[in-house]
Amino acid sequence: MATGKKTNTRTKVEPPQNLLNKWAPRVVILLLVVAICGFLDVIRERFYVFDREHLHQLAKAAIAASPDDTAGMIQHIVTNLTQTYPSNQIKLNVDSSEWVFSNAGGAMGAMYIIHASITEYLIIFGTPLGTEGHTGLHTADDYFHILVGEQWAFSPGALEMERYTPGMVHFLPRGTAKQYKMHEGCFALEYARGWIPLMLPFGLLDIFTSTLDFPSLYHTFRATGREIIRNLLIAKI
Repeated sequence: MATGKKTNTRTKVEPPQNLLNKWAPRVVILLLVVAICGFLDVIRERFYVFDREHLHQLAKAAIAASPDDTAGMIQHIVTNLTQTYPSNQIKLNVDSSEWVFSNAGGAMGAMYIIHASITEYLIIFGTPLGTEGHTGLHTADDYFHILVGEQWAFSPGALEMERYTPGMVHFLPRGTAKQYKMHEGCFALEYARGWIPLMLPFGLLDIFTSTLDFPSLYHTFRATGREIIRNLLIAKI
């Protein structure tokens, strides 16, 4: 009859004191991170540079100055911004030829990043073809200034659509979401203020699950990262 040593299969139980020593520092670090994030969120208004009303008036002025000329509107906006905000206060991307595809929430268009930092972004977004999709659920307030065309929007439970035309602003508070549609030939000046890096997953996920447009992924990261770093170098969070 074969014989052998009896194997002890009991799992070694870690003493409570060791568990406490192991997890207590991690819990403290987690609570500290949460407290810091909460504090920064409370004071986030201090980090904003752009004035919302100025951007609204600027969008309307661009429409009036260059009717039926989207490129002229964009140039008017960029010129005014560079004259209004000094380069030691905020960095702007004045290369209006730098466009990249944007697929997010089922909608497709193209964007030109005028400014990107940790707490703000300002872009031109639109498409000459029209598109529709989900706005996303974001950590930033979003102000969508219509320059050309129309945007329609819908919230769950609403029985009538919202309609936004040139000169109007579609305001989407952070933490809310809608269905939206941009009609043929719609472009807008989009301004977001909040925690911008946390918005990136929504803006990039469609690349991995659908389009596989990795060149656009690269150019989005390149342009966004470049602008965030340029602003961090002048202490613009």
